Amino acid sequence: MKNIQVIDDAENCVYDIFQASEQEFNFLFPNGQDIAFFDDIWEEVDQDKLNYIMENIWNRPIKKSAVNGIHGTIFYGMDYKKKYYPTLKDEEAINPDGTHLRRN
Repeated sequence: MKNIQVIDDAENCVYDIFQASEQEFNFLFPNGQDIAFFDDIWEEVDQDKLNYIMENIWNRPIKKSAVNGIHGTIFYGMDYKKKYYPTLKDEEAINPDGTHLRRN
């Protein structure tokens, strides 16, 4: 199982973590990506399949104290953050000036 942190734009967001199967994870995060924006996923994939996968994932919350790594992050309603993740890979996040956010 892979762990996905969900971050939304609600003032009371608690950054919950959910478990996904390998197949579900690869559907949401193709091509080695580990960052996703829900609106983009919604536009690019079959909505019935996405709804099915998300229902499964919502039924697998995991307490942060039990998490052994976060494998992906889904942003809801935070499109302004896209510019910091041009490759949709967390390790390649950039600053506003285009420099790498993290040292490799």
